Amino acid sequence: MNLNRQYSFWGSLSPLGGLTGIGLLIMASARLSWAITIAGCLFWVYGLTTLSYTFLLSVLSGKFFPEKGRLTLFTVIAAFFGSIYLFLFWILSPFAALEVFVLLLLIPLFCAASGIVRQIQSSSEIVRPETNHDRLQAIRKKRSNDGIQLNIIEHVSDAISQAASLAVLIIAFSIVREPLSYCSLSVPGTYQGMITIMYFKENAFFPISIFASSAGALLLLGYIICLYQYGKGKINPGEYR
Repeated sequence: MNLNRQYSFWGSLSPLGGLTGIGLLIMASARLSWAITIAGCLFWVYGLTTLSYTFLLSVLSGKFFPEKGRLTLFTVIAAFFGSIYLFLFWILSPFAALEVFVLLLLIPLFCAASGIVRQIQSSSEIVRPETNHDRLQAIRKKRSNDGIQLNIIEHVSDAISQAASLAVLIIAFSIVREPLSYCSLSVPGTYQGMITIMYFKENAFFPISIFASSAGALLLLGYIICLYQYGKGKINPGEYR
């Protein structure tokens, strides 16, 4: 099966299908403000890292871009852009940055483990088949700038779609989890930290504070995953597990 299809929302390697983002989903969904901040970092790191990595791969080619160490280089680039996002967010809201400091440090690792490098590697193997040296040089000379640019746009759009699926899941789960845990909803605020935009009485219809812990979040997530797997079986009955 195509890797792009496997990493789609209903694919077997999606955040809910393969539980690839389960750790980040549990930790970042405790507060809506955390989820929004993490969602922005996901788009920033996934998009800019894939853009930079694919551009370097296209320009430097295989001679100066060896096969070994590509995942390490991708991780370094992701950590660089993650650090920039953390620095900019620290300037805007230092207290809010402290609340999600560890989560922002983990996003480059999730990006490196998301399979983007493997997708780029598989597509480059299709573009550059095994052949003799003269024919390979001729193929490289015929490759136009438009083709390289189109390849970069395709990989960046795939990476952003992965970030979008995980970001939407985190925000949607936090909207359900935070009222059940803290009887409130919050958004990233000014330099003073997050701002509470809605507050419910504790004896109202949101009385279950057990979902504030990771164990309670896993219980709630298990119920959501059961609904997801049921819908996945109805929509894509031919998807093998």
